[in-house]
Amino acid sequence: MIFGNVQVLLFLLFTLVILVLAVWALVDALRRPASAYVAAGKQTKQIWSIILGIATAVAFFSVPPPLGLGAFPTFLALLSAVAAIVYLVDVRPAIAPHSRRRGGGGGQGPTRGGW
Repeated sequence: MIFGNVQVLLFLLFTLVILVLAVWALVDALRRPASAYVAAGKQTKQIWSIILGIATAVAFFSVPPPLGLGAFPTFLALLSAVAAIVYLVDVRPAIAPHSRRRGGGGGQGPTRGGW
């Protein structure tokens, strides 16, 4: 019986991590300017927002009781994780240089490293 409880807790933790990952990717995608996606040669902001919005919803509905509905099977939560990971590992680094950030420039000019 104790192993069953541990498995349920691990499964709950696993699905919550996927949900947090999907939310993080969605929020990041929505914060980036649409022009950054085009400049980086990636799918548009609208397409990524839809993909990650669906992934977030599926991850949310995959969380098992007592915290969620558990309405979707686990493999759909895994697909949500794949979508979020693809965005975070491939798209996000590609669009980052094209996103306007406030603050310092980072000193990447020719004088970097000193004389």
